Amino acid sequence: MFERFTRGARATVKGAVAQAERAGAGSVTEEHLLLALLEQEGGRAAFAVTALGLHDRRASLDAAFAEARRRGGLTRADTDALAGIGIDLGAIVSRVEGAHGEGALDADRRGRRGWWSGHRPFTPGAKTVLENALRVALGRGDRFIGEEHLLLALTAKPGVVADVLAEHGATYAAVQRALYGPDAGRGDAGGQGHAQAG
Repeated sequence: MFERFTRGARATVKGAVAQAERAGAGSVTEEHLLLALLEQEGGRAAFAVTALGLHDRRASLDAAFAEARRRGGLTRADTDALAGIGIDLGAIVSRVEGAHGEGALDADRRGRRGWWSGHRPFTPGAKTVLENALRVALGRGDRFIGEEHLLLALTAKPGVVADVLAEHGATYAAVQRALYGPDAGRGDAGGQGHAQAG
């Protein structure tokens, strides 16, 4: 599949590995893919990211991801669902951090202990994003997988990254409009790409 990636998409994947290395993470996650996309200059995804104002809200994105990591990677919807059955995740996080230190539920932090440089595998979620990028590209009738397909796949995969992006106005539909114009997804192949990616 990697041979179908454009130069920009390959740079994004390599950038995600570099993001994981800088963070000391044991594996490459969806968050690392998004952070690498945010650093790309030029290309369709960079245009969409700028048009949606994500560059200007980078600090807010970073804070939202840090909070999600602190919750053990649970989405706000997960937190709300737990609250609905009487489980106060905030209280649980506080107790765990009180006993084991701040950020004890952060998977990246746990993975850093004794980590040395070397190969960092992609998490199942990050692999799903790469696979869904192919589906998005095929759904649009594109022959190659570009960084714009990666961005759309990130918004389509349920989880923390899609939730944080949506909270910042970057839903699948908003990204699609930024990339392909106001009529994107209305009866064209783009709508099919979303159905396949989700």
